Amino acid sequence: MARRVVVLDYGSGNLRSAERALERAGADVTVTDDLSAAASADGLVVPGVGAYAACMAGIEALGAGPVIAERVAAGRPVLGICVGMQVLFEHGDEHGVVTKGLGLLPGGVTKLPAPRLPHMGWNTVRPPDGSVLFAGLPADARFYFVHSYGVTDPAGLAAAGAVVTTAQHGGDFVAAVERGALSAAQFHPEKSADTGAALLRNWLGTFE
Repeated sequence: MARRVVVLDYGSGNLRSAERALERAGADVTVTDDLSAAASADGLVVPGVGAYAACMAGIEALGAGPVIAERVAAGRPVLGICVGMQVLFEHGDEHGVVTKGLGLLPGGVTKLPAPRLPHMGWNTVRPPDGSVLFAGLPADARFYFVHSYGVTDPAGLAAAGAVVTTAQHGGDFVAAVERGALSAAQFHPEKSADTGAALLRNWLGTFE
């Protein structure tokens, strides 16, 4: 029986590409701004592209923050993608403007300390032992990134009990996070071909 997944439509994100990728991975997918559907689905995907502040404004206008938080507190799967991952943290600092995030993960999002931005293209990642998202994937698996900002304190996040996968572009940054029912990826699994599809299948496999 296919798992019911809602891709949250709050005005940002590659909604249709995420929908198609999840369907290929075996999910029954609905793209909607209906918060009751988001609350009741087997899994919730929070996408996001563009500016941190704009994504948070969309989430707040929809009133989606409490629904996302309640799902996480209840141990019900949530997957954040790209800026949809970033807004799960306490704050984002873009162009000197600090925007409050959802605060479901400790830490903040800042500009990557790299000479070339955005970080765009394929990159390998370094998952730790015990990662469920990356189970069965080869060590040289590559994922597609498009971002200039990220979480650059993987050690602090790991100290808070998260399973942290890192990548490097001008220094280490957080490529993915797993903590309880909450999973998140800085890269775009829906644009990452077979490796992204395998990761989405792994995520769907976490559903009880």
